[in-house]
Amino acid sequence: MRANKSDLFQDLSRLVIAAVVGIVAASVASEARSQTVILSGSPFPESLAATTDGTLFASSLTNGGIARVKPGASEAEAWIKPGTFDTRSTFGVLADEKSGLLWVCSNDATPLGVKGPNTIEGSFVKGFDLKTGEGKISAQLPAKPSLCNDLAIGPDGALYVTNTLQPQILRLKKGYSELDVWVQDDKLKGGLDGIAFGPDGALYVNTFQSGELFRIESKSGVAGAVTKLETSRPIKFPDGLRADKTGFVMVEGAGPLSKVTIVGDRAQIETIKEFAGPTGVARVGDKLWVAEGQIGYLMDPSKKGQTPTFQLRSIDAP
Repeated sequence: MRANKSDLFQDLSRLVIAAVVGIVAASVASEARSQTVILSGSPFPESLAATTDGTLFASSLTNGGIARVKPGASEAEAWIKPGTFDTRSTFGVLADEKSGLLWVCSNDATPLGVKGPNTIEGSFVKGFDLKTGEGKISAQLPAKPSLCNDLAIGPDGALYVTNTLQPQILRLKKGYSELDVWVQDDKLKGGLDGIAFGPDGALYVNTFQSGELFRIESKSGVAGAVTKLETSRPIKFPDGLRADKTGFVMVEGAGPLSKVTIVGDRAQIETIKEFAGPTGVARVGDKLWVAEGQIGYLMDPSKKGQTPTFQLRSIDAP
């Protein structure tokens, strides 16, 4: 027997209502699973790192030092105090659990109108004990001017560093105390920032000012060809870049947290979620944590004197 139109309409209505309820419930559940951490004492976080147990570490461009967030905590604690081990404004942070070190970029950021906690000049990579916070290694970037921005550990165990004020990537070999220039290329003049190794063994970097993405071939620790990648959409003020299970995740100062998939010389950029001036990203299990650095408040005259809320926010990884 064929159902009449009224019965069909009622059945369809029930399906639509059930679908809407399911979508709303999934959205509410997702929000419930997300977390927010307030960085009350660490304004303008420039970078974010995490260890496998879920501990988070955030830098501070204006105040310096390193904030630490223990797993499940809703507030950060001042772990490495500003100025410790001759640090100034802190930028990139990277947790290297194999060596037991937290790597930190320290810079004199007065050209950005930021004084920092002391008057120490120059740009440095600092290594701190991951358990105690004790300063262990200090290596100055050799070129002038220099700005240590972000860091990555290579397959060879060496530390690789982007220099924003020079078109160069520096390397600190394992067991060494001085940085050497791993690659220098005028293609990288757009303000080097985020850095991460891909599953293919190549090094990938972005440029904050010019909004570009590059691949640098690497074989046995030796730098090869530098290739500019075509992006599926323009990227604006790209910043933190981290390797992920199927490619990379990247934040842009303009707002997006995106998934980056490399196919040949093309990068597919897929926006996951928008944030408030994101500067860093880190993965913990099935969560992506994002630092809302909101550096625009330091650069935009119309926002001068305003104080936004600085926080770390998590979402489910796609």
